[in-house]
Parts: sequence; C-alpha cells; structure tokens
Amino acid sequence: MNDADDGDEAAVETRRACLVDAFTDEPLRGNAAGVVPDAAGLTDEQMQSIARELGASETAFLRPSEEADRRVRYFTPETEVDLCGHATIGSHALLYADSTLEAGTHTLATNVGVLEIEVESGGRVWMTQDDPEIREVEIGYDRLGSVLGIDPEAMRDVGADLPVAHASTGLPFLVVPVNFLEHVGNADPDMRAIEELSDEFGVAGVYVFTFDTLDAESTLHARMFAPGAGVPEDPVTGTASGAAGAYLDRFGAVDTDAMRFEQGHFLDRDGTVHVEIGERVRVGGDAVVSFEGRLLVPAASEDEILEI
Repeated sequence: MNDADDGDEAAVETRRACLVDAFTDEPLRGNAAGVVPDAAGLTDEQMQSIARELGASETAFLRPSEEADRRVRYFTPETEVDLCGHATIGSHALLYADSTLEAGTHTLATNVGVLEIEVESGGRVWMTQDDPEIREVEIGYDRLGSVLGIDPEAMRDVGADLPVAHASTGLPFLVVPVNFLEHVGNADPDMRAIEELSDEFGVAGVYVFTFDTLDAESTLHARMFAPGAGVPEDPVTGTASGAAGAYLDRFGAVDTDAMRFEQGHFLDRDGTVHVEIGERVRVGGDAVVSFEGRLLVPAASEDEILEI
C-alpha cells in the first residue's frame, strides 16, 4: 500500500448508523427512521449525505447539548427539517434498547425548542409537542380534489362540520378531513401540486384523514404527503399526528383525550400512533431496530458517502 492509500484511509472515520422502525413493534412495518446515535462533530454536508445514503424519510443525528440531555437534528434525503416524530421515537427507543438511557423523562433540544421525552419501562416512547396552533384556511374543494385525486364531494361532505385547517404542534401541516376510507385509499395525488400547495400555505405537507378506520379501536385513518421535503408519502407521521390530535380537540370532533391513529396501510408499512391531549399534546409509540451497522464517513471537505 502506498502513501496515498495511507492518506486516503486516514481521512475516513466510521459512525454507527441504524434503521429503527417506529410506531410498530414488528420489524419492517411502521416508519423507518435513520438514527446516528453519535453525530458529534459531523458537518451539515456529512449529515445530509448520510441521510441520503440511509434513504429513510428522516434521519436523526444525536449530539451533545448544554441545554438538554441531548441535541438532535433531522435530515430527509434532500433537506433538514425542524422536527420529526418517528425519528424522535425511534432514536430514544434505540437508546433505551442499548441501555444508554433509562425509563423516565428526558429532554431533547430541537430546532423548535427543548422537548420532554418520556420512555416507559416497556420501551414505549412519548414525545411532548409544542403548543398547538390551529387556524382554518380558505381553499376550494374542487381545487383540493384535483390536487389530491379525491372526489371533492368526499371532502365537502365532512367539511360541513370539520374545516380544512393549518395545524401545528411544532411542525405545520394542512389537515384535510375526508368522509370514507375508500376515498383516502384511492387518492391519486399530484405531487407537484401538493408541493405548490404546501408552499402556499406554509406547511410541511398535507395530512388527509377519515374516521372510517380499519381497526375499530382506532380514532382515524390517515395518509400524509410531503414531496417538498423529499417524502412523497410518509408511512406513519408523528408530528402530523400531534397536529391532527390538536385539530380534533380544537373543533370538538372527539370526546376522548386519548386517541389512536392508524397510517401506512396503503404502503404496506402500517403503524399506530398514540396521541394524548392534556395540558400539552403528547405523541407516543413503540419502535424496533431493523438494521444496524457502521458507516464510513468521508472527511468534512468531501460530500459523498464512500461505503456502508
């Protein structure tokens, strides 16, 4: 091996990288999140490249923090996002499985502030959300129907009682109620139009739901589209579930403070999100590690992943 080869090897470091399936207790179901449990010192370019290489809808990069137990940054394959529910659930489930943290309450510094994370003794993780911000929006059902590939009457019907709204508990979504599951399942969204709609209303994506569920114990069935963030359809979305739970509470659509949302069935990645409404909104779920390995990360001046 020559000196150039020695130099190339010296420029490479490794980091542990995992895929954790969140909002499920079965591997290869729910929503896969990338997790890099020790991301200290990684540059933005390196984190973006790792997220692109792992290919999960979001990857959580855990780092030291002076204001909380740990700091996290989230990257989709294309961009950084401020908050991600399933990657938060998945990363804390991984740390609990590793015995890196114990059951109890922990703090997490995010781009939207410091959040409380509770880990139960059985491994379920709860993520406290930001204060809800809910406001109705004016948009025609004919336009929504064209964008989502859903019969406008399926939205106009339930819209007599529940409006389309901008809803956020940390990350904003356009929440769209639909009358029956068949219309949600048969949706044929125009991704470019959804991206334009998301930009127009200042949201991360469009969350479509119905009270017509597969499981009698579920509160609603949902799908979420966020092509602008590089996620055409997200299997199971924690942050959107928190926003939807706050939305249902705001408009008096449910008579319980404990809700169960189902999502991902039309992608064969079904999962369950638990939402609690109290003084604060909480989103909870289980998670299971489905892949673990070490990633070879190039020097900070480079922007490509060399090998996994």
